[in-house]
Amino acid sequence: MSVWQRLKYKKETQKLSSPKATSGSSFADNRRLTANLEETLAYMRQTFGDTDDFKIRRFDVFGRFPAALLYLEHLTNQREMKEDILRPLLQKNGTQDENGIVDKDELLTMITNDILIGGNVSTQHEIRSLVEQVLSGQVVIIIDGFDRAIISGSSKVEHRAISQPETEQVIRGSREGFIESLGVNLALLRNRLPSVDLLVKTVQIGRRTKTKVAVCYLRDVCNPALAKEVIDRLQRIDIDGVIDSGYLEQFIEDHHFSPFPQIQNTERPDKCVANLLEGRVIILVDGCPFALIAPAVFSQFYQSVDDYSERFVLSSFVRLSRLVALLFSFIFPSLYVSVISFNPELIPTEFAVAVAGGRAGVPFPSLVEVLIMEISMEVLREATIRLPQQVGGALSIVGVLVIGQAAVSAGFASPITVVVIALTTIGSFATPAYDMALALRLLRFPLIILGGIFGLYGVMVGLILIVNHMLSLRSFGIPYMSPLVPGQWQGMKDTAVRGPFWLSRKRPELLHPRDPNRTGTKSQVIEPRPHNTLDPVSVGNRRWEDSDGDST
Repeated sequence: MSVWQRLKYKKETQKLSSPKATSGSSFADNRRLTANLEETLAYMRQTFGDTDDFKIRRFDVFGRFPAALLYLEHLTNQREMKEDILRPLLQKNGTQDENGIVDKDELLTMITNDILIGGNVSTQHEIRSLVEQVLSGQVVIIIDGFDRAIISGSSKVEHRAISQPETEQVIRGSREGFIESLGVNLALLRNRLPSVDLLVKTVQIGRRTKTKVAVCYLRDVCNPALAKEVIDRLQRIDIDGVIDSGYLEQFIEDHHFSPFPQIQNTERPDKCVANLLEGRVIILVDGCPFALIAPAVFSQFYQSVDDYSERFVLSSFVRLSRLVALLFSFIFPSLYVSVISFNPELIPTEFAVAVAGGRAGVPFPSLVEVLIMEISMEVLREATIRLPQQVGGALSIVGVLVIGQAAVSAGFASPITVVVIALTTIGSFATPAYDMALALRLLRFPLIILGGIFGLYGVMVGLILIVNHMLSLRSFGIPYMSPLVPGQWQGMKDTAVRGPFWLSRKRPELLHPRDPNRTGTKSQVIEPRPHNTLDPVSVGNRRWEDSDGDST
């Protein structure tokens, strides 16, 4: 066989084995609808193939014009289709002229404007668009003799009720959480932010899934360059299907090989609204209960909704304790290994004797011992997550107690190592964002290895490399460590501690918002109009009066 014959055979084989369309669907042509009903139905049957849920319902419009309804059985609201679409079209005494005859030239106009009582009624002449409408749950009406079809909205997609967010528990705050329906999620945002400046831009991503993605931002607050950049990155995504918002996050982030998340995710509508008011962009994906917040900086990932519900003094204390727990869980194991292996002179004498006594029967060096315990804890944590909820809680408690005690009794680990790993694990739970906690858990292992090989010097080199990497990160052009680096005084009021609302008059400068003012002027916020002090004797007998003498 010659080279030309082999190439020709290979090309024919690929043509037979590949699908008809290269765009991920079986209707790649853009042919227009013809006036022949039977020809159109034959093509639609060929396009959908032998699927059993594709239905064709034949009938006569007003008893005179042959027509057909096209729909998918499980995506269409059967009651609405029968009552709002089929029943009005079957009435033989439909809209008629003075002679009792329906004018064919105005039939489509009559149906779309006067007959169909449902919403979202339109006409379309491209077959490809008709197929897409059927796949989205709409009802397509094709009438013989017309080169345009009528599309009526009658989709029905079952979804769960709005429930409390599972991954972001709060003590004081809203109990509403996003669900898998994009329409419901947008309604939750609109309900909390009833403003005409809230813009929603919808794009469709996925050659096969045709997933709807909504980009939300405040027109008079968000930097237009940021909104445009987010939409441009989404439109450049070329993939056959999008199942979760995490797919998009991996496509549009700036640094793909960094363990640190550069886009925040949340399932709380109130958190999304708070970020919209700061000038950020929210990305919602149909079929996913998690929204994406862009851009994101490091300080956002250890902040919680509770921080803004309580008074700023208490919130600052809780946030500082959370930050201490984060640093403790990240550095403590490597410090323990480096001190035990290289610098035991730094330990007080009494404590050193206790540590040496506990490690007397352990056959492994401290580095191997800590790595074994850390890996065991990670495996136990993953097993707890994957097990059913009724079993997972019991396994986490019993597993830690049994395995820890058994390891100490068998001489595989010292009691102080078990205590260090337990405190480290508890400290990692204090990080509100799961993806950030996962990144810190991953980086804990290189630090432990550096501490076991080079001692405190290795730990410091590892920390310098990690901080240097974080300083080089960007999220949609925003420095990852801002507002600390570069320093911005207004943004520092909401980092390690949370300043009072009446001092946070400006939105974060790092986002370059169109409207930088969050509150009123300084005199209005910090110096409110004073009230007269009530007489203790007459408390409850008269209302407070302002400085002008008018009752409030």
